[in-house]
Amino acid sequence: MRIAWGGARDLAANQTIADFVAGQIVGCERGFADFTTMGVLENDALVAGVVFHNYAPEAGVIELSASSTSKRWLTRPVLKAMFGYPFDEVGCQMVVLRVSERNSGMIAIAERFGFSPHRIPRLRGRAEAEIIFTLTDNDWRNHPANQR
Repeated sequence: MRIAWGGARDLAANQTIADFVAGQIVGCERGFADFTTMGVLENDALVAGVVFHNYAPEAGVIELSASSTSKRWLTRPVLKAMFGYPFDEVGCQMVVLRVSERNSGMIAIAERFGFSPHRIPRLRGRAEAEIIFTLTDNDWRNHPANQR
C-alpha cells in the first residue's frame, strides 16, 4: 500500500480521490467543497480515499469522509498518515466522522479506533439516523495503535 496526497499541490489527484470517495457514499452525490485528500494505492490502483473537509480552524475541528474497495487498506502507516494530517499537521483537537446508522461496517471501524458515537435521529432523512463520531487528539494519541 502506498499513500498519495491530493490538496493544493496536486489538484487533479485531489479531485480524483474526492470523486472516488463521494462515489461510494450514499447521499454524497454533490461531492465535497474546500477539501484535501489522501489516497491509498495498491499496485498503482486507488483502493481507498480520505477526504478532509468542513475544517473549522477557530474550533480546531475537521471532518473526514472515507471509503475503500479493499479491506486491507487500514494499515498502521495509513492510520498514522490519516490522523497525523489533522492532529499533527493542521493542529486540530478533534476529528468528526458522519456515518449512516445502517453502515454497520464503518460503525465498527470507528468504534475500534476510539471514536465516540452520538446518534441523531432523522439527520439523513425522515427514516434514517446518522451517527456523528468524534475523536479527540488526546483519545487518538492514547489509542493502542500509537503505543509502539
